[in-house]
Amino acid sequence: MEIALVALGALALGVAAGFGIRWVMAARDVASAETRARKLVIDAQAQAEEQVRSALLEVKEEIAAMRREAEEDVRARREESRRREAQLAKREEAVEANGAEVDRASRAVSEQGQKLDRMREELARARDEERRHLERVARMTAQEAKDALIAQLKDQAKREAMATVREIEQRAREEAEARARKIVTIAIQRVASEQTAESTVSVFTLPSDDLKGRIIGREGRNIRAFEALTGVNLIIDDTPEAVVLSSFDPVRREVARLTLDKLVQDGRIQPARIEEMFARSSREVEEQVKRSGEWAISEVGITDIHPEMIRVLGRLQYRTSYGQNVLKHLVESAHIAGAMAAELGIDPELPKRAALMHDIGKALTHEVEGSHALIGAELARRLKESPEVVHAIESHHGEVEQRTVEAVLAQAADAISGSRPGARRESIESYVKRLERLEEICESHPGVAKVFAMQAGREVRVMVQPEEVDELAAQVMARDIAKQVEEELQYPGQIKITVVRETRAVEVAK
Repeated sequence: MEIALVALGALALGVAAGFGIRWVMAARDVASAETRARKLVIDAQAQAEEQVRSALLEVKEEIAAMRREAEEDVRARREESRRREAQLAKREEAVEANGAEVDRASRAVSEQGQKLDRMREELARARDEERRHLERVARMTAQEAKDALIAQLKDQAKREAMATVREIEQRAREEAEARARKIVTIAIQRVASEQTAESTVSVFTLPSDDLKGRIIGREGRNIRAFEALTGVNLIIDDTPEAVVLSSFDPVRREVARLTLDKLVQDGRIQPARIEEMFARSSREVEEQVKRSGEWAISEVGITDIHPEMIRVLGRLQYRTSYGQNVLKHLVESAHIAGAMAAELGIDPELPKRAALMHDIGKALTHEVEGSHALIGAELARRLKESPEVVHAIESHHGEVEQRTVEAVLAQAADAISGSRPGARRESIESYVKRLERLEEICESHPGVAKVFAMQAGREVRVMVQPEEVDELAAQVMARDIAKQVEEELQYPGQIKITVVRETRAVEVAK
């Protein structure tokens, strides 16, 4: 037991001794760390003081440099102020000298003014004396002389004014004529149109010469049916792979051409098929009429137009005037009128519209009696065209006196388009009118169904109603027509009158 206690005590003393040694060592480390920290703080303070001292030296040097620059600047400004003061002093001396000179000049001017006043008074006295002397000599007061002088000056001014007015009017007429020529020339130059190339024949190309026999048919029944139905002469000659369609009426010729084209493509050429293709071609031509009218208004740039007016315009695609296509003539006239209006500083829309419609009545002259200008004006009025356009249409040939600028421009554009080189051909117009008159003579007889002028007017075929005209009446009609043609028309050679009376019996097998 005692041994154990002794052992425990020894162990406790050992542990205590170990702790004491460690504490002594730790205290020694703390003391050394404090010593190092104090040394670092002292070193840092020394470095900071050194930096502050160097910074203060730099600031002092900069302040000294700035002070030197400021002193130099002050010295320079003082020198500049001294120079300016010296200059101002010199200028003040000069101004004082000039003031003295001005004073001397003012005194001189005042003296001259006094002299002038004395001279004016003397001149006024002399003028009064002269006036009294003139009044005594002329036996007329100053007022009377003034009135006489004014009257004389008035007469002289009137004569000079009249001469000036005549000169101005003459110059204005010359300039107006020159300007009018310039406007017309510019309008013609801006509208480049082709020359007329209307023809009374159309050449149709065939795929092969074998079709010529099929077109003629057995004993010529196909070609007879074709010519009787279309009113167009079908000329089949030795020209390889081609036949000629001849008619003065371009609408008939176009319908016949389309009919023949469809028959050739179909391959079945017989009278019944010819009638069917003729009806279809007629509808296509009507559609082409509408497209032609739409092309015309699109070409001119006009909108808001009645559909009926478009259709009537399209019909003019197949009308000619002295060989000039009427629809192209209207489009050309519209462009010319628009160009002239632009040169005159006028809105070109209304003149273009009036020029486009000025010959619209030509599409109806065979349906309505009267001048095409008045007929066209009535049509435009019925289709709600503006009064300016209606007036331009009815006055473009002088039936009505012109009252507006649009009417004058439409008439001028019509004349320019018709009179330009290559626009018209007199021979075609007279030829077409002769054939139209030839058909009118035949249609004037009762019982006539259709009339076709063929062979360039050398033959007329008259289709009559068989129930109204018998065989004997047909012979009498042919003789009467021939006699009337001899009396009313002038033509070269001979004209053959053929009256055709045909009876058909049709039944349908069910």
